[in-house]
Amino acid sequence: MKRLLSTWSAALALGFLAAAPAALAADLERTRPENVGLSSSRITRIDDVVKSYVDAGQISGAVVAVARNNRLVFEKSYGKLDPETGAAMPTDAIFRIASMTKPVTSVGVMLLVEEGKLLLSDPVSKYIPEFKDVKVMVPRDPADPAKGHDLVPAKRDITLIDLLSHTSGISYRFWGRPVAAMYEEAGVSDGLEPTPGTIGEGMRKLAAIPLAVQPGSQYEYGLNTDMLGYLIEVVSGMPLDRFFKERIFDPLGMKNTQFYITDAQRPKLAALLVPDGNGGMVKAPEAPTRWGSLVFSPGVPYAATRTYFSGGGGLSSTAQDYLRFCQMLLNGGRLDNVRLLSPKSVERMSSNAIGALSVWDVYSPAAIGNLGDKFGLGFGIKSEAGQNELGSVGEYMWAGIFNTRFWVDPKERLAIVFLSQRIPRAPEIEAKVHGAVYQALER
Repeated sequence: MKRLLSTWSAALALGFLAAAPAALAADLERTRPENVGLSSSRITRIDDVVKSYVDAGQISGAVVAVARNNRLVFEKSYGKLDPETGAAMPTDAIFRIASMTKPVTSVGVMLLVEEGKLLLSDPVSKYIPEFKDVKVMVPRDPADPAKGHDLVPAKRDITLIDLLSHTSGISYRFWGRPVAAMYEEAGVSDGLEPTPGTIGEGMRKLAAIPLAVQPGSQYEYGLNTDMLGYLIEVVSGMPLDRFFKERIFDPLGMKNTQFYITDAQRPKLAALLVPDGNGGMVKAPEAPTRWGSLVFSPGVPYAATRTYFSGGGGLSSTAQDYLRFCQMLLNGGRLDNVRLLSPKSVERMSSNAIGALSVWDVYSPAAIGNLGDKFGLGFGIKSEAGQNELGSVGEYMWAGIFNTRFWVDPKERLAIVFLSQRIPRAPEIEAKVHGAVYQALER
């Protein structure tokens, strides 16, 4: 049964040369759209889409970047970095990418799988013993929540595939599931606010809380990737920020992607907007904001604590950096002179991992936008049934709660990154940018 979501929660869902020097990486070569089968005049329709939302005050600004056939064909910034200072949005602006962190963490797991340190079929409890013999919260009467719940043993162990595909039964506090109050009482963070301690401390607390559903029975978007981030720390022996920098960011030349920005980077951080109560948007207050069971803060990237690394939502990045990450995936795990993953690993990640289950069984595309009806190992994927807009079957993608989005299309050899900053997310902006790119294709 599809879950009815409130207005705000409907917009939420939202290797080989591991130590290669960053000097091997270079910016994607720029070329005219016609050189890779796109129309220069038609692709400018992206301008009309984004400017209409800037002019309407629904976003302060944005950056869009598009690559095809390993060439950068479009990169442009719009509007203001900060509506209060009036600073123009630069193309290298830094954005809170929230859940676009998840594919990065998933790639980190696959690096360890390729090195023989993990198996996708491994039970999580092999590495995190607290996840042995977990319980599941089962309603006594699904039609009447007032009758309460019982705790029953999980029918099987949670595996790495369950975490990568969000079928473990772990939820998010902000969804308001019956387990949400237990998450909050235990102090388990969704990763959207400055959080003290470490991800390990948070995930060990999570292990003591019942699952929302039986492992493998349902797609349940949740703190699965935060758990994977902790798993990476346990297996690699490194804190997640160091692992990402040494194994992913430096090899790929992602110079402005990190959990916490420096003081020198702070002037490039885009402002986060929230509703002003009159149909417009205003800059979010610095202090954490609570909407029901959702707590978020624009201060996540420069939090005083620098020890809690949320693998599910803690990174900030730029359009250029994230486009490089997408191009690596599009190239089957390679970028420039660096091979991060094998093509078979990328193929596995971008293939349906949830079988007959559907993302849409729980989260309606009308509410959260078309993030794909299937899910792989870190991304939403469009099957034939999920292809209800311009694009391709097999296209994979994900979004961040603060209105960021990416798409990778292996069939068209196309990668798109859209970055803006507002909450609740506005999926229609993302969809229109996506459509404006596809209508510009000529071959």
